[in-house]
Amino acid sequence: MRRIALVLILGLVSTPLFAQLGGQSTYQFLNLMSSPRQAALGGKIITNVDYDVTQGIYNPAAINVDMDNQLALNYANHLGDIRYGTAAYAYTVDRRTQTFHAGVTYVNYGDFDGYDEFGNSTGSFTGNEVALSFGYALQIGFSDFYAGANIKLISSKLEQYSSFGGAVDLGLIYIDSYLDFNAALVVRNIGTQFTTYAGLNEPLPLEVDVGLSQTLENVPVRWHLTFENLQKWPIATPNPARATTDLNGNQTQEKVGFLSELIRHTLIGLELFPKRGFNLRVGYSFRRAEELRIEELRNFSGLSFGIGLKFNKLRFSYTHARYSLASNTSFLGMQINLN
Repeated sequence: MRRIALVLILGLVSTPLFAQLGGQSTYQFLNLMSSPRQAALGGKIITNVDYDVTQGIYNPAAINVDMDNQLALNYANHLGDIRYGTAAYAYTVDRRTQTFHAGVTYVNYGDFDGYDEFGNSTGSFTGNEVALSFGYALQIGFSDFYAGANIKLISSKLEQYSSFGGAVDLGLIYIDSYLDFNAALVVRNIGTQFTTYAGLNEPLPLEVDVGLSQTLENVPVRWHLTFENLQKWPIATPNPARATTDLNGNQTQEKVGFLSELIRHTLIGLELFPKRGFNLRVGYSFRRAEELRIEELRNFSGLSFGIGLKFNKLRFSYTHARYSLASNTSFLGMQINLN
């Protein structure tokens, strides 16, 4: 017998708190932010190619030798008891075979009280999902282009229902060392369910992102510009709260133009002192701001900011991301150099 409270879990999976295109696919947690650094720079940064080993979870083309023997652990606490975290590790066999990468993304939705259709208690239950990824990247010939791929195994359990699936991420990145400029393309979650929740096969949350970033020549700042969810256009839905009414009582719904659509696909970020032991980071997600802001009330939805600190072989990161008056999230991360 299906439990009414299961609807709550399914709603959380597709909730706009994670800024996903909810309700259209399963395993929505696959596109969550992978680290505090990524969260601070707007949410989906795909162009960093450096020590940050968690970058390989989101864009496998970023896997590189600077990640060798780096272990990262990240944690975030959302509304209520919803918790999620990531872990990543990379190992370089030698300079010829480059670097192998492994990552884990885990979400626990907390405990729920279950009831049947008559309102009788059926006990408590929980829900959790996990994805295990294995990645590799290589240089394309002697060019400035690098390609990478992640293979992911996905497990999901929501109350009495469970599902198992697999997916592949493909990434391509261009690195101009002279200009310190990177451009990247990533196609995520190409895959399928091997076993379904209740006999209905659902699509995975396919996502296509393009990113640009550069460190300024005379200023210790790296800017980031990302265009997310390019696989879907338009992405916006008119907000009923913004409908206008004329003197005759006729309502006109909000019109979302081309520029508004483009803005909703855009993320921006700035990292101050990106190559030093202390970093300041700030980012903005226009879609999160539009979807979660409250009319006539300023709450800075879409804004995120964080810091990074390096102590010998340890790196610590903290980010605070603004969602709404009811939900703001803190991300904590630690990376350990095991060399």
